[in-house]
Amino acid sequence: MRFRFGEFTLDDGERRVLRGTAAVHLSTKAFELLQLLVSRRPEAVPKRQIQDRLWPETFVSEGNLATLVSEIRKALGESGRGPSHLRTVFGYGYAFDTEVCEEAPAARIGSQRHFLVWDRQELDLPEGTTWIGREADADVRVDHPSVSRRHARIEVAGDWATLEDLGSRNGTWCRDRRVDGRVALNDGDEIRVGTVSLVYRSETDSPSTRTETAAS
Repeated sequence: MRFRFGEFTLDDGERRVLRGTAAVHLSTKAFELLQLLVSRRPEAVPKRQIQDRLWPETFVSEGNLATLVSEIRKALGESGRGPSHLRTVFGYGYAFDTEVCEEAPAARIGSQRHFLVWDRQELDLPEGTTWIGREADADVRVDHPSVSRRHARIEVAGDWATLEDLGSRNGTWCRDRRVDGRVALNDGDEIRVGTVSLVYRSETDSPSTRTETAAS
């Protein structure tokens, strides 16, 4: 999904922010914060929810969050005197306070389909970020004591998919190796979150062969 506000575009799938056609530099955490606030607009998001989303199972001070907010405001060209895209809700959290136009990316014919196979289910992996964990709002919810609330994430961009551990208690494994940083996924790779195994699959998708599946 693409989100347009003023002269800026936030592209979920490509994980980048553009000012016109020029890329706007944001750190990974700053991008994730902006992405969260835009997706939850006009709702104000509590600081605790933001911290749990950006730093799962890791204690950080509120100063880390304030630094990311400053980074976003600077990247969006805010001077501190004019209107701001990000609204501070004092003593509570932050909200995205600008009108946004949503735009779905054009569908690609014969594009790559990415999905997980788990317990005889096929769970589609859309463009962008898929969160795996024990939390009720996880994209792929794995309700098992060995799995952390925000355990891992898979990023899909076109024909490529990568896997990243999110500081989980019991680790994320791929091809029998513990994931440290971000690793590229290949068709047939076994992924283990805690003690739960899933299999990553990738195949050429076309309108005539597409089968819709639903994640539980």
